[in-house]
Amino acid sequence: MTIRLPDARGALRSYEPRTDPLDLTPGGPFTSRTVLAAAHVVADPYADVTPDAPAAVDWDATLAFRRHLWSHGLGVAEAMDTAQRGMGLDWAGAAELIRRSAAEARAVGGRIACGVGTDQLAAGSVAEVRAAYEEQLALVEESGAQAVVMASRALAAAARGPEDYAEVYGHLLRQAARPVILHWLGPMFDPALDGYWGSADLDTATDTFLEIVAAHPDKVDGVKISLLDAGREVALRRRLPHGVRCYTGDDFNYPELIAGDERGFSHALLGIFDPLGPPAARAVRVLDTGDVKAFRELLDPTVELSRHLFRAPTRFYKTGVVLLAWLAGHQSHFAMVGGLQSARSLPHLARAYELADGLGLFPDPRLAEDRMKNLLALYGVTQ
Repeated sequence: MTIRLPDARGALRSYEPRTDPLDLTPGGPFTSRTVLAAAHVVADPYADVTPDAPAAVDWDATLAFRRHLWSHGLGVAEAMDTAQRGMGLDWAGAAELIRRSAAEARAVGGRIACGVGTDQLAAGSVAEVRAAYEEQLALVEESGAQAVVMASRALAAAARGPEDYAEVYGHLLRQAARPVILHWLGPMFDPALDGYWGSADLDTATDTFLEIVAAHPDKVDGVKISLLDAGREVALRRRLPHGVRCYTGDDFNYPELIAGDERGFSHALLGIFDPLGPPAARAVRVLDTGDVKAFRELLDPTVELSRHLFRAPTRFYKTGVVLLAWLAGHQSHFAMVGGLQSARSLPHLARAYELADGLGLFPDPRLAEDRMKNLLALYGVTQ
């Protein structure tokens, strides 16, 4: 079993895939950390759509993947950026995804939290942004899911300063039926969110963010930080009001942040736990026993793959996530909402395959190899 893979310079080299996948059995929820995997959607490859048309979703495969994550004890963060919201999946599609996934979660007893945004607006006033948030919050709460209040492109464009963020978020938190997760997504994930919380200076923005949390601690279950800066996350985590959790969204430094230190730790809401679900679950179960060293030994080797998938331009990490789902047999094709299967180069995809294979992520290594060879052949690579 060998496969010829292109490197970053376009040269071909031989790689020998492993033949022994990890032995990862499903299990129940965790006791020491709350862990949510932001799950991707599976496109319908037979739908006659264009990249700018409403998304066509394969609902059976999409819900089956969520059952896979739940079976390993992970919660699902639904309708987040991993599901291509704002990059192919519109609000109507996201609303249907939330309804279906929340119903599935109730049926199987899985934990679910769903994204609340303003993507039914291309642009609008602060009042219109607030109304859009309200509409989405109502749908998520009606579904029975926990709300994850996401950063809003429309609010970033409309807000005149920190006071507008305080007004909009304060209004939402006062009416929330149960505590929510506030999500700070950095501009590396979405350039339209530059200057969120009213300032491009991250120290100033952090102060505003924490003031909003401190004003409503009973309505904030936790905050999710996606700035890819471990030191900044730890500093913010230590300033949170008592009882408010920090959920790491740092796909570069998650092992150390989840492990924590003598002054605390982060829970997790991560896109990388879509492809890493089973081994991540095994590592967290080890952490549940108090063995931090063994937890790090299991999870640290996965960081190279995560950093590769999330390298700049970070917002296209979704392409690698779906590639690995296809190679692992969770879906029958490598088509994506919005046509984003073309958003990464062949050498990037080849390296993702190699790193994932080295970690033993593919339940059937031969299937993964055959599918990767088929993809390479489409690009003209002969074996």
